[in-house]
Amino acid sequence: MLHNLFSPDVQHALDLVGIFVFAISGALLAVRKNFDVFGIAVLAEVTALGGGLFRDLVIGAVPPAAFSDLGYFLMPLIATVLVFFLHPQVERTQTAVNVFDAAGLGLFCVTGTTKAYDYGLGLTSSAALGLATAVGGGVLRDVLANEVPSLLRWDRDLYAVPAIVGAVMVVLCIRFDMLNPFTSGAAILTAFALRLLALRYHWRAPRAWNRRSSTREEPEKATAQ
Repeated sequence: MLHNLFSPDVQHALDLVGIFVFAISGALLAVRKNFDVFGIAVLAEVTALGGGLFRDLVIGAVPPAAFSDLGYFLMPLIATVLVFFLHPQVERTQTAVNVFDAAGLGLFCVTGTTKAYDYGLGLTSSAALGLATAVGGGVLRDVLANEVPSLLRWDRDLYAVPAIVGAVMVVLCIRFDMLNPFTSGAAILTAFALRLLALRYHWRAPRAWNRRSSTREEPEKATAQ
């Protein structure tokens, strides 16, 4: 099904772009945490490949694409070199990084859901793995950097919700036999647009009703998820 949506060459090129941008966000966080070059490379690799690696292991797609395609493994290393030498300049392009990160989020939630369904998972499980594909690397990045994952923090702009919306759109299209390049593109664009709007207007998920905690909001950090 996935190959019916995009040609293999287009799919591969889109994957590499998404991996590169996710790797940039991981490498930038490593620089802010004062990691050495090895730490920067590890965080770049984990951020870029963690979600897809988790998905492939769950569905039994072994060896995972992260290890069977050299380009997938090398792209985060290229991002590492770029950030290592040019991180002040890369930091100044944070807005552009956020835009591409949002595009990667939209792409991976759709392709992750579709691939999981191709391997025989049900619709709900496929959507869950689509979400994991899109956000799993960011969660691993934050854990390794000794931070509460941005995905779980109420003081961060919506990130998982756009991916959930994109994944749900895909499984609904599958359910009603409407999945095609047009509808999958619409799911990607919807997740992408929701993430950008959340960044622009600081949309956040609601907290517990009648919450009485005295915990204060932490200062916002300029880091892509």
